[in-house]
Amino acid sequence: MPLVSIDHLMERCREDRYAVGYFESWNLESLQGVLDAAEQTRSPIIIGFNGEFLSRAGRRAVERLALYGALGKAAAESATVPCGLIFNECPNDPWVLDAADAGFNLVMPSDPGAPYHDYVRRVQRIVQHCHGRKVAVEGELGELPCAASGKAESVGDLTDPECAEHFVQATGVDLLAVSVGNVHIQLRGERDLKVDHLAAIRARVSVPLVLHGGSGISAPSLQQAIQLGIAKVNYGTYIKQRCVTALRKATAVDDLNPHHLLGFGDDADLMIVVRRAVCDAVLERISDLGCCGKG
Repeated sequence: MPLVSIDHLMERCREDRYAVGYFESWNLESLQGVLDAAEQTRSPIIIGFNGEFLSRAGRRAVERLALYGALGKAAAESATVPCGLIFNECPNDPWVLDAADAGFNLVMPSDPGAPYHDYVRRVQRIVQHCHGRKVAVEGELGELPCAASGKAESVGDLTDPECAEHFVQATGVDLLAVSVGNVHIQLRGERDLKVDHLAAIRARVSVPLVLHGGSGISAPSLQQAIQLGIAKVNYGTYIKQRCVTALRKATAVDDLNPHHLLGFGDDADLMIVVRRAVCDAVLERISDLGCCGKG
């Protein structure tokens, strides 16, 4: 079916008290794995790609943003469940603006290191551009700790409730990502959220709230958060962990026929290995969101 507006997806979440998952993709196989799981569980879903990664200056080849937009739109049109399409977490404003023109119906300008007033000004400009194209904008306030080294590398910065209220009013963002104890790239274990702090934000902010770092959030804490207005949860780290494990196992097999490994479509095909690993990983977590059967 065609892309479903983010406003509609969020309104359904608000009415029925569930959240939709953004399970991040990076290529065709991972994208199909996400859709496989969403269709198996009849769940609305947000598909998409990491804007920070795609726009990163150090990439070995310049990515074709229009291709990713067209791929996401085609994926949604092929799906039998409602889909949104996000260009996620990008600090490069021209890429964010181009994504809104390339078919994404949700974009997220993200630059935790930027001064607050500079970020507000930039998001205002992006919102004006995107709303004219019926594209929703997700902002963020507060900074998540990062645990890519195996332990939290910083204490992060919790979202200030009063500042969040001002930010939403000043920018007109459609969704707000918050820092309430969630962690980016948590490689091991899970932790609880600061739900009292989340409740204080909810009391001041009416737009749907978003949690990044879903891989490291405990299920009971997540379900409390959904009741407090979390409408979207982002997952990425644990999905790629599952893929890496599956690929290491698959490549340990001594099969010299390259066709069996790429393009044949059997169990040994590495692209099938990725697709299945992503699907299985999504199925592990999607029921925690309460969205199964809502699509």
